[in-house]
Amino acid sequence: MTTITRRGLLQAGAAIGALGALGGHPARAQEMSAHEKQLYEAAKKEGEVTWYSGQLSAEPGEAVGKAFGERYPGLKANVIRSTSQVAFQRLSQDFRARTVQCDIFSSTDSGHYAFLKKEGLLTKYRPKNADGMIDAARRGDADDMFQTCYFGLYLMGFNTQKVSEAEAPKSWTDLLDPKWKDQIAIGHPGYSGAIGIWALMMKKLYGIDYLKKLEKNKPQIGRSSMDPVTLMNGGERAVGIAIPSATTLLSISRGNPLKLIYPTDGTVATPAPTAIIANCPHPNAAKLFMEFATGPEYSRVITRFFNESLRPEVAPPVGGRPLNEIKLIMPTMEEAETGVPEMREAWRDIFGV
Repeated sequence: MTTITRRGLLQAGAAIGALGALGGHPARAQEMSAHEKQLYEAAKKEGEVTWYSGQLSAEPGEAVGKAFGERYPGLKANVIRSTSQVAFQRLSQDFRARTVQCDIFSSTDSGHYAFLKKEGLLTKYRPKNADGMIDAARRGDADDMFQTCYFGLYLMGFNTQKVSEAEAPKSWTDLLDPKWKDQIAIGHPGYSGAIGIWALMMKKLYGIDYLKKLEKNKPQIGRSSMDPVTLMNGGERAVGIAIPSATTLLSISRGNPLKLIYPTDGTVATPAPTAIIANCPHPNAAKLFMEFATGPEYSRVITRFFNESLRPEVAPPVGGRPLNEIKLIMPTMEEAETGVPEMREAWRDIFGV
């Protein structure tokens, strides 16, 4: 983006994409590898793949399903979109009824995969296209039972009508300055797993005293990680903490006076896995979908909705930065599994909510 004209064109294109104008955009031509062709031939006999997804919202999820069908004619992706917890509950009901309908399961809760793996309910498969992903996403599970296909970024933002760029915080520790008292908004770890991860990382970096000091600045605590974006848009709060990059960039594209801050001490990342369910009804189509989900076309589709690209050859969403150029901080799966519940309790003790 070297000129204003180029940037303007990209922003306009992204805004159109965010409003759902994807219908006339066929999947880009990309030569299939021999492995992909072999899977495609086998998958055509199955005809479809069913995807339980809690990672993408409805519109980008449907766009991914459409692009999959365009790349592989004769195959249909049945996109079952819900929250991650609801998707997991539906999957659990399938297992109890002994009627597995799901081929591919995508969740933002890594604990789901620890449980499914332990119970032997996942299929071992590492997509070959994963070799071309960014370093942070290339390896999902050491035993190849699941693969990272989605990254949520949680950082800071500010209302440009209330705070100048020079005055805006640059690091997580800057938020502890008394000048931000009654100006900050954040979600709640009891409702948002992402806020739980953020709190866990602050404790890991700076100790539990970080949250105690933050409490003295009396942040407005909502529920979702998206709530601070709404509060900043309305001018009710000047700075948002642990806000999702995708939601904020979409808000900016709609003309709201916001700006993202990539903290100097690290942007919190939440890698989200995708896996093939054991004994699924369409195993070859499921493997083909995993190749698609780790390939460049998937990233091209989701970045139109301001989600992150996990492929180095696919540009980040407009207004965002390539993940390889961002200092990312994230917990291990084991840390998240045990640490987030502990942070929920600590949060209630410290903030009283």
